[in-house]
Amino acid sequence: METILLFAPLVGSLICGFGHKAIGEKAALSVSTGLLFLSAILSWYLFLTFDGEDEIISLFRWIESGTLSSDWGLRIDRLTTIMLIVVNTVSALVHLYSWGYMDKDPQWKEDESYKPRFFAYLSFFTFAMLMLVTADNLLQMYFGWEGVGVASYLLIGFYYRKPSAGAAAIKAFVVNRVGDFGFALGLFGLYYFMDSINFAEVLDPHNAESLSQQTLHFLSWNVNALEVITLLLFVGAMGKSAQLLLHTWLPDAMEGPTPVSALIHAATMVTAGVFMLCRLSPLLEYATFTPNFIIFIGATTAFFAATVGLVQNDIKRVIAYSTCSQLGYMFVAAGVGAYGVAMFHLFTHAFFKAMLFLGAGSVINAMHHEQDMRNYGNLRKKIPLTFAAMMIGTLSITGVGIPATIFALGDTPIGFAGFVSKDAIIESAYAGGEGIARYGFWMLVTAAAMTSFYSWRLIFLTFYGTERGDLHAHEHAHESPWTMTAPLVILAVGAILAGMVWHGDFFGHHYQEWFGASIYENHETNHVIHDAHGVAAWVKISPFIAMVLGFALAWCMYIWKPDAPAALAKQQRGLYLFLLNKWYFDELYDLIFVRPMKALGMFLWKKGDGKVIDGMINGIAMGIVPWFTRLAGRLQSGYLFHYAFATFIGLVVIITWFVLGGGAH
Repeated sequence: METILLFAPLVGSLICGFGHKAIGEKAALSVSTGLLFLSAILSWYLFLTFDGEDEIISLFRWIESGTLSSDWGLRIDRLTTIMLIVVNTVSALVHLYSWGYMDKDPQWKEDESYKPRFFAYLSFFTFAMLMLVTADNLLQMYFGWEGVGVASYLLIGFYYRKPSAGAAAIKAFVVNRVGDFGFALGLFGLYYFMDSINFAEVLDPHNAESLSQQTLHFLSWNVNALEVITLLLFVGAMGKSAQLLLHTWLPDAMEGPTPVSALIHAATMVTAGVFMLCRLSPLLEYATFTPNFIIFIGATTAFFAATVGLVQNDIKRVIAYSTCSQLGYMFVAAGVGAYGVAMFHLFTHAFFKAMLFLGAGSVINAMHHEQDMRNYGNLRKKIPLTFAAMMIGTLSITGVGIPATIFALGDTPIGFAGFVSKDAIIESAYAGGEGIARYGFWMLVTAAAMTSFYSWRLIFLTFYGTERGDLHAHEHAHESPWTMTAPLVILAVGAILAGMVWHGDFFGHHYQEWFGASIYENHETNHVIHDAHGVAAWVKISPFIAMVLGFALAWCMYIWKPDAPAALAKQQRGLYLFLLNKWYFDELYDLIFVRPMKALGMFLWKKGDGKVIDGMINGIAMGIVPWFTRLAGRLQSGYLFHYAFATFIGLVVIITWFVLGGGAH
């Protein structure tokens, strides 16, 4: 069963990519979508029936070189089963959604292989992600890691006739290579010190503790080997999960079709970094600096992305920065040692964020591919089902619910999925103690207020108020076909119930038994989740208050006084432009990296290639070669007796050489 759900997307990708002409386009798309639903159904069956006994399935011998020995194997444990249902469920629904969304795309009329190619890329992306989450060694994980990078390049740049899409694909690919270089160095470091890349050795707590006592000599420094390795691995996670400094590719990835945005930003590529840290929990448990650095980067990312989301006007970019912010929450949880809570938010986030992206796609489809929210307004009556789905997603991401322990309603809080998992992270951050964990707590609470504001801003600008922009588009706005609305309904169920149903497993008192050996906690030093259940009442209610404040401010500015945002932006022009331009990170990187590299390239081209290499070759061609040609020209007299004489002289030289003994050699 495991091999079927794993390789079904690959089969679908090959059929769509290479067999659509033989069996027909519709049949190829049907096979690809059907195989993804098969994988999703099998993943849910495996998740619901998993008994906690980890299983290693060896498929074949992969590498045997000196002490480097590894199989291509599947590691089936609780972490794997969680990721399987997240990846396959969202991917299957995105496949179904794409039937309706891509059918309205004008590009298919210009390219007959347009749809099969798109579905082939989607399926390949899913297969690469499955390779990553089922890996039993770091090199196999790296294979999937790079596989999703290639697939994301193909999907983000899918509109290859659009220059901005091509630039966004290159940007995503290059920025991720920076992070992947760190991942590769961390992998090399683990092999150097442990003499193995297999998880059986890498995830052994005794080996991790031993590694924490070893030093690495670099230049004139002696540094802790475990700290360096975990930091390098986290750099890989920063790139893939778009954390601050390596985040710039994420909003530009919106250049791809909306189904791609849902697939990349909800359940697959961007969550790979969080999954990797949770998988490598034994290493983080014995490190000291790296977990604190993870908390700092995660909390700062959550705050930064939320501030930028406040002023974005593109509906997809608002949700993209929301993803960036929510990933920061997950990294804070992993940094404080609440790995199960990080996976909990990853799990619930997949439902409501995929629904928000697909709902945004439905709005864009209804408004004839208009993405600026300033040109929307009063759409709730035109597309009621999409409106309901977007409302559920917004209620989930903003954290609408009732803290159970405050109102004595039992152990399980009552609320939407995002409320349950996000509050668990905030409580865990506070339980992490003073210092950097407390910084993470306050940044996350602040980000929660801003998340509520920009999420409700999106709802109010899109579905309330008066019609703005192209009134003709408003008049002809209509609900999307069932292939697009059915995934919204299914995801809505998860966005409502996933948190309450699985709260006890991910965050309850017996979560350790549920996760089993897939997550390791050092019981001597890590009591975060236990302490999180006993935090003060004001801590538990703080995200709820932040959510209410964000909602109230959005209502005042976009419903009660809709002229207030423009007046505030004019009054605070500098701050508005700072946020609108994303803290000027792109401009800063352009100044520090892009322009110098372009200048170096131009110098090597003009001076190195043009003057030195081409100049030398051209000099030879224009100097020595003409001299030889003139000399040869003089020998070409045109008289037969001159050529006969030259032939005779040549024969004399050859015969003389043989006579003098040259032929003996």
